Amino acid sequence: MKCGHCSVEFDSGKERIEPVDEYSDAVFFNYECPNCKRPIIFLCTMAPPTNDLVIPVWPFLNDRPLCPPEVPPHIAEDYQEACLVLIISPKASAALSRRCLQNLLHDAAKVKPSNLFTEIQDVINSGQLPSHIEEAVHAIRQIGNFAAHPLKSESTGEILPVEHGEAEWNLDTLVNLFDFYYVKPKKNAQMLEDLNTKSQDVEKYSRK
Repeated sequence: MKCGHCSVEFDSGKERIEPVDEYSDAVFFNYECPNCKRPIIFLCTMAPPTNDLVIPVWPFLNDRPLCPPEVPPHIAEDYQEACLVLIISPKASAALSRRCLQNLLHDAAKVKPSNLFTEIQDVINSGQLPSHIEEAVHAIRQIGNFAAHPLKSESTGEILPVEHGEAEWNLDTLVNLFDFYYVKPKKNAQMLEDLNTKSQDVEKYSRK
């Protein structure tokens, strides 16, 4: 287990189990990080060994990649919230990530505002995406079963049933899109700026 406070890995086999109350099978798993000595608490909806649902209570952990600082705030906010609620509500997470994707397609891919199904097709038709990202974006419609749930396309923030793995796939695809549209262009621009600076320095030196 990794401590959510100090990020140090430690053996998770020394927990303290406490019942939530006398009327429920739910229990709290309490750990103490051997490094920072701070508490780590999980809520388990069923008593061991079943542990049907395990929810981090403190600190509220999620292991999704952080949103890069290059991503615009209004897009980053939806992604971050989608990550936070994933373990509690995949439906809410998927709704937030669909809205995040639509805003990204408007902002970065410059697709004409429509419904998400059409906007995904427009960015695919544009040929601007690498093949592996293009396939991942295309799969969002298939994995999310847009044909059966057209509101996923028409009202992207709507809380609707999700297919297995849909919420996670959406988030993974957003990470790849962030890298393609925001992170790499900024890195390339910085590399060119550094190269120009070096070239100017060499030119100045050669004139001496």
